[in-house]
Amino acid sequence: MDYKFTIIVPVYNEEDNLERVEKELLAYTKIATLPTAVLFVNDGSKDKSQVLIDDICNRNENFNYILFEENRGLSAAIKAGFDTIETEFVGYIDSDLQTAPEDFNLLLEHITEYDLVTGVRANRKDSVVKNMSSTIANGIRRAFTHDGMDDTGCPLKVIKTEYAKRIPMFKGLHRFLPAMILLQKGKIIQIPVQHFPRIAGEAKFGLWNRLLGPLLDCFAYLWMKKKYINYTISKKS
Repeated sequence: MDYKFTIIVPVYNEEDNLERVEKELLAYTKIATLPTAVLFVNDGSKDKSQVLIDDICNRNENFNYILFEENRGLSAAIKAGFDTIETEFVGYIDSDLQTAPEDFNLLLEHITEYDLVTGVRANRKDSVVKNMSSTIANGIRRAFTHDGMDDTGCPLKVIKTEYAKRIPMFKGLHRFLPAMILLQKGKIIQIPVQHFPRIAGEAKFGLWNRLLGPLLDCFAYLWMKKKYINYTISKKS
């Protein structure tokens, strides 16, 4: 099949969620507005995640995977996905499925006009502490980037692949995907999406890396913004 859209699913010790991930993503591919493939990026899981991923990919021809030799973090997993996929559009969803795959169709409605479409979690189902720390972190990030986004941590995004492949990712930069599209003179928009409680597995980010991490990453972003190279080729022979 000539796929147009690839969903990247970073995985780190999510054995309890992967059966549901397969079921929901497979269901989504049957209603997707574009022919859709799925790419698992196993970020060096220590549990049985890879055994389950092998089985899933063997059962479904449009499911594939990358396996890291060791744990390298969420930004590295997303970057590896961007580097690997070849479809016109690329999406990203967390394997905890606190967002709904069917909401990709809401984002895809806008991807011809915009270069990145990100979800913004409506009626978040997280704890008070997690919601508060996320609100503070987003406020800090907006003050540095002026990207106008309310929820860059939302794990539901669609990007034009030509833009995604030009993002110079480094650790923590997954929080700055909209800002990195703006550095390329791209257009971004946020769309409300559903949000659900985590059913299984454990959250990978705590209060410390939700607050201090984004603050430190803001300085890395400012350095990147100052040094970023952007160009457009007007003609070639």
